[in-house]
Amino acid sequence: MAYHKPEAKTVQDLKDMAHKLRIHSVASTEAAKSGHPTSCSSIAEIMSVLFFQHMRLNLKHPRDPSSDRLVLSKGHAGPILYAAWAEAGLFPVEELKNLRKIDSDLEGHPTPRLNFIDVGTGSLGQGVAMAAGMAYVGKNFDKADYRTYVIVGDGETAEGSIWESLHFASHYELDNLCVIFDVNRFGQSEATSLQHKMDVYRERLEAFGFNALVVDGHDVEELCKALHCASSTKNKPTAIIAKTLKGKDFPDIEDQENWHGKPLGAKAACAIKTLEARIVNPNVKLVPKKICKSGLAPEVDITNIKLCTPPNYNLGDKVATRVAYGSALAKIAADNDRVIAMDGDTKNSTYADRLRNAYPERYIECFIAEQNLVGVAIGATCRRRTVAFASTFATFFTRAYDQIRMGAISQTNVNFVGSHCGCSIGEDGPSQMGLEDIAMFRTIPGSTVFYPSDAVSTERAVELAANTKGVCFIRTSRPETTVLYNNDDKFAIGRGRVVRQKPSDEVLLIGAGITLDECLSAAQQLEKECITARVIDPFTVKPLDTDLILEHGKQCGGRVVVVEDHYQQGGLGEAVLSALAEHRNFVVKHLFVPTVPRSGPSAVLVDMYGISARNIVAAVNSIIKK
Repeated sequence: MAYHKPEAKTVQDLKDMAHKLRIHSVASTEAAKSGHPTSCSSIAEIMSVLFFQHMRLNLKHPRDPSSDRLVLSKGHAGPILYAAWAEAGLFPVEELKNLRKIDSDLEGHPTPRLNFIDVGTGSLGQGVAMAAGMAYVGKNFDKADYRTYVIVGDGETAEGSIWESLHFASHYELDNLCVIFDVNRFGQSEATSLQHKMDVYRERLEAFGFNALVVDGHDVEELCKALHCASSTKNKPTAIIAKTLKGKDFPDIEDQENWHGKPLGAKAACAIKTLEARIVNPNVKLVPKKICKSGLAPEVDITNIKLCTPPNYNLGDKVATRVAYGSALAKIAADNDRVIAMDGDTKNSTYADRLRNAYPERYIECFIAEQNLVGVAIGATCRRRTVAFASTFATFFTRAYDQIRMGAISQTNVNFVGSHCGCSIGEDGPSQMGLEDIAMFRTIPGSTVFYPSDAVSTERAVELAANTKGVCFIRTSRPETTVLYNNDDKFAIGRGRVVRQKPSDEVLLIGAGITLDECLSAAQQLEKECITARVIDPFTVKPLDTDLILEHGKQCGGRVVVVEDHYQQGGLGEAVLSALAEHRNFVVKHLFVPTVPRSGPSAVLVDMYGISARNIVAAVNSIIKK
């Protein structure tokens, strides 16, 4: 489609709107007595052209699945994003003065508490991944015409996660994605490393496979042309590298150091007066383009997702829970084409490849780039377009903790699956052992942490996670564990299971995953010593079935032993201790991996680090004989 230069009046109107957005940014941050007006000013023309010349929006329903997406990766520039939506007519401009107030959702950095925000931003380096997830869904699943834009600050390009995501976008030829770099040459405390070396940015982005365009970020006509070029370019994403000035058009502030993250104070009135003088039409009113009636996103239903067939195992069989995860993933995908999976090049270990083998078009390989893996998953689930399962070794999620944390702020429903947990993985050694993962996911607000112990409960955990709001984490194991449950047994979040009991029980054993098998083995050995033990499988560590533990703990004389293949802090043991903290007459013995493990056979390591049946028997005897 040929480019048509905008009329002179349109150009002037867009310039005037950019200055109005600057004025709003100054005024709102002055009212808040905090904020980032200079970071807003550098993208004023970008916002004006995007909102009022290129993006297709539905003001009545800002999260319309068919509307264009905008991710403000440099979230500290939130005030100008709010101003653009206000000028577009979504809410009164007077509300901008409530920026950062306790009773206002116009927060310091954008969050989805606002109905026009898809993802929380502000922890820098993450916006491109989330935008890439949205664009991937738009191109490959929705097959719709909506485009995704993301505005990136030049300072955050120092983050390696940005480049993980740029590679992903290029590899998958996301030509519906446009990454706009605001190169204003300043970070927070000093100039960026590249400052205004625009050729370096261009060469790097071209090397990453982008259609890279260098523009004057304050020239409305150049921006219009570049955005048209982006929409016309096929088989590769576009990067618009905009040379800008921080604090643009603020007298004595423009392109000066030490003006990041502070209102203009005494200089605000002068700045506003200067900006008002530059506006030709003070009453300029512009409206965003409407969504085209063709190329719409389809209606989807991601509710009531079920296993297409129930679990099919024999009691006493030995099956690794990671294998059961793969089977369940393929089963829930069978009846809902919006169930997708992604992995970081460990799919043949996590068994996510079972979905890929059954439905290759619904598997996204994210390669060895876990931060991008998490960000893409968050983006892919926005606007309820997909049910995403993201998997890798449990320990590798630690490097993406910030992305997971921001996912909770973004109100994401991503399901994370971590395999190869604990020292029980064996010879691969401590770098591969997930020993912190329960702690990490338990701290996430609103999260659900599943720790299934056999194949049947694992399949049901996958089914439950697919229908649960918020971040879900399923911890799966490498060693085979015994099938304990009937295929038609029912499971629920926050409901544990008593797997062994007698009226004479003197101690309660709590284990999960491989340690549940160890607890059952220990109970058999203890019975030979005339000590009977009750055994509980918690199923979910968060929420924990506190009532079940209290009830059966009391029946066992208040003697409890908790065993886990995890470090001491933040895992199952501390969850139980926290649940019992306000209750009298309990003695809890906590067995855990006490130090960094080493390579060795699985059974040897489990015994060496104190979580085997032999160690459980010793712990029980130490309590009983007190």
